[in-house]
Amino acid sequence: MAGRTARRGARAVAGEQGPVLGDLLCFSLYTASRAVTRAYGPVLAELGLTYPQWVTMVALWESAEPLSVGELGRRLHLDSGTLTPLLKRLEADGLVTRTRDLADERRVLVAVTPAGAALRKDACDVPARIAAAFGGDAGAILALKRQLDQLVEVVESSSPG
Repeated sequence: MAGRTARRGARAVAGEQGPVLGDLLCFSLYTASRAVTRAYGPVLAELGLTYPQWVTMVALWESAEPLSVGELGRRLHLDSGTLTPLLKRLEADGLVTRTRDLADERRVLVAVTPAGAALRKDACDVPARIAAAFGGDAGAILALKRQLDQLVEVVESSSPG
């Protein structure tokens, strides 16, 4: 059975037959991403955040000063059409403010409010809780993260635009 699966995978890669779902790297990455995001759901619900709100807050917490929407989008790999409604919700929840940059009114700056800063303390244990949910092997998690970071770098550097 294992030999047949390996041959099928080799044929699919070689283009001798149509694609096989289980052999597609993109599908494995997609399903892994969805599973990881789902694992965060109950933990982040305790903080009143969705996963996209969580990563946005983490990016803002890392910065010593407000970030422009453009810079925040670059850090999160999100376009402004996706980021703007997310920021509006965080602002409505009192976690961030959005203001026009006085030096360049075309830019909108996003800053963490005191309530958003206080939430950071409550969020300190999220990474450890998620690692525990993934079996707690910090070395394996870090190695996988490094591989994924390298994959993103290679794909983005070889993609046009």
